[in-house]
Amino acid sequence: MNESFPRFFTGRSRTLSACRAGLAALAVALPLAGFAPLAHADRADKDKPLNIEADNMTYDDLKQVNIFTGHVVATKGTIVIKADRVEVTQDPQGYQYATGTSSGGNLSYFRQKREGLDEYIEGTAIRIDYDGKQDLTTLTTNATVRRLQGLSTVIDQVRGSVITYDGQNDFYTAKAGKDVAGPGNPTGRVRAMLSPRNNGAAAPAGASATLAPSTTIQGAPNQ
Repeated sequence: MNESFPRFFTGRSRTLSACRAGLAALAVALPLAGFAPLAHADRADKDKPLNIEADNMTYDDLKQVNIFTGHVVATKGTIVIKADRVEVTQDPQGYQYATGTSSGGNLSYFRQKREGLDEYIEGTAIRIDYDGKQDLTTLTTNATVRRLQGLSTVIDQVRGSVITYDGQNDFYTAKAGKDVAGPGNPTGRVRAMLSPRNNGAAAPAGASATLAPSTTIQGAPNQ
């Protein structure tokens, strides 16, 4: 990507209001025959600028981090992240990293278009981490990921404690956890709904992505 990341302020910490700134084991282990034909997330996303809207922004010069709060909407090409709070950092090579978190009854939201298809990967969770170097999205705590045809038709859905989506390789992992436990699922096992190819929304032909097994429950990534 190697794009420049704007440094908004040169002070130790300042705030901007109403800103617009440029910026347990796995329960199922399936080759997802209906979940995601082999096609990658939009390759152009990593080369697009990161744009953010929020009610407030703080730039911490010491930690080199931009913190946005209040109805945050971050976009990068076809990628959209919505959360109560989004922290953005950049490594020396210019790759950008964003962490969205929400509290109360809210969930953070993620969406990314799949390259060459009228399909989107959409997800919600308490915390969403986007790694711009690896094009890797991790949804943590009460996570749900859906594959959509267009922007409204749900083709497949997976729910778990931690779900990762590798946009470069179109590869998924889902892990169980107590945060998704409930009536009928007391141990919080991963659950998936996979539409058959000959029923419902027609999916483009192609090889399938894989839902990979895991033997451990992973907690939230470090800040």
